[in-house]
Amino acid sequence: MSCLLETHLAGYPKRQGKVRDVYDLGDRLLLIATDRISAFDWVLPTGIPDKGRILTGLSAFWFGKCPLTHHLICTDVATAGLGLTADELDPLRGRSMIARKTVVFPFECVVRGYLSGSGWKEYKASGTVCGQPLPPGLRESDRLPEPIFTPATKAETGHDENVSYDVMADALGHADAEILRDSSLGLYQMAAKHAEGRGLILADTKFEFGRDPKTDEILLIDEVLTPDSSRYWEASAYKPGGAQASFDKQFVRDWLETTGWDKSSPPPELPAEVVSRTLEKYVECYERISGQTFAW
Repeated sequence: MSCLLETHLAGYPKRQGKVRDVYDLGDRLLLIATDRISAFDWVLPTGIPDKGRILTGLSAFWFGKCPLTHHLICTDVATAGLGLTADELDPLRGRSMIARKTVVFPFECVVRGYLSGSGWKEYKASGTVCGQPLPPGLRESDRLPEPIFTPATKAETGHDENVSYDVMADALGHADAEILRDSSLGLYQMAAKHAEGRGLILADTKFEFGRDPKTDEILLIDEVLTPDSSRYWEASAYKPGGAQASFDKQFVRDWLETTGWDKSSPPPELPAEVVSRTLEKYVECYERISGQTFAW
């Protein structure tokens, strides 16, 4: 299987993220999810075949269930008016979202239902997560008494920085901050319940929001509840007290840790087995959440 690692659409301004190529179509945006994969703040030289199609399919599924106004117009790239031939359109099918343009809020809206990742590190040191006190004696991967909202600043490079809700409210104004917080918590609870019904635990996730400059509406944007933006665990194997196996790029991170790579120079190519096992997890996540067989 081949990978789509980069796209080139002549005549349209392009912004390239770690995974998505975003084109400005004038009155709309075209978001193309490539098969790039990142780890430890590096985009790796090896892609994961069809990863972009899986991410787009999952986002489209969740946007369809979402009770909030969102930016997705459609996923049919042929309607974008790009003037491309059928052969040129084919690599973009299934991995493209045509979306409304917004002014993006400069915060990641993170919701945590379980104690993991950077939240666990902070809790061990101070008993808090993003400054929010938690009960003593919690173990790694424990379910929290209730989901918590822990925003982070959006970094162009490197790690996002966790901040308190008050920092976000001071920056955005309390009215908008409340909307982002309450919307994020509501979405998490809806998605966690759906995942539970599919034998999965949604440990945490992050959302992004933007304001439509024409209507002043606040919209849910970017990707939603994918393995790249969320931590899904196998419910039947859940055992608090340590890290859990997740449906994301865990195989990639684990393998990189064994290579001696210094994380400050270009990363190595991924072996075929790591690519294959990672793809299997992404496909399984898609199929279990959506209830649909992934179309190769």
